[in-house]
Amino acid sequence: MSAARHRWLRWAALVPGFAFLYLPILLLVLYSFNASRLATVWAGFSLRGYMELAGDRQLLQAAWVSIKLAFWTATAAVVLGTLAALALERVRRFPGKTVFAVLVTAPLVMPEVIIGLSILLMLGSLGSLLGLPSKGLVAIWIAHVTFTLSFVTVVVASRLRELDRSLEEAAMDLGANRVRVFFLITLPIIAPALLSGWLLAFTLSLDDVVIASFVAGPNSTTLPMKIFASVRMGVSPKINALATLMVLAVSAVAFGVGWMSLRAERRRRRDLQLALQARD
Repeated sequence: MSAARHRWLRWAALVPGFAFLYLPILLLVLYSFNASRLATVWAGFSLRGYMELAGDRQLLQAAWVSIKLAFWTATAAVVLGTLAALALERVRRFPGKTVFAVLVTAPLVMPEVIIGLSILLMLGSLGSLLGLPSKGLVAIWIAHVTFTLSFVTVVVASRLRELDRSLEEAAMDLGANRVRVFFLITLPIIAPALLSGWLLAFTLSLDDVVIASFVAGPNSTTLPMKIFASVRMGVSPKINALATLMVLAVSAVAFGVGWMSLRAERRRRRDLQLALQARD
């Protein structure tokens, strides 16, 4: 088969796939500038949706709550997920390692309804003993950390599995202890995985509506819950405007993380090449 035919088949597969993924987002951005009150009926170009969004304090407050919640969820998930990945990849044997690995990765395949219900029951029965609220932002944060922890663990563990252990061993041979080796050698190498895991946890927390619905209180309405409730009355252009702004913000963060990961990977390859040349 010729190279031109291979190229044609590749584009024939890529174009429908990308259209399926990104055409709805492009339509959402387009209809955020719709002059009609109905989001699905085009009535001309207008900034009406953005002006209505600027005056909707409840919607903006829900967006701010979701952003703060997603930030702290991603931060806690990265810390705990990194510790879990280190335990799975660096500790060869410890009692209950298999059970621990199963429990850490269980939320990957468990329905969100089950996770939300189980956390609601846990906080309701043990919350008073542990001093944790059964409803509210703290409860949502605990639920989201539990849900996103497994994703971060898988991402970081895969990076640790590919790490060249000889670099850490060389640093310890030169007199560095394990803590110093982790912060000077291991952490910079796995930094792209940490950034990817943080962004993944942030996005999952920002997107969740099922788990948050179980443990949300009266003053802890997140943005997905607010949008889900308003969609029942019909999608308005201000919802499209808010979604467009969030798409732009998440895209900017994703490109920033990708750029930083690319720089870190190039730096790692350069340092590794220099180390190999020095050894030779």
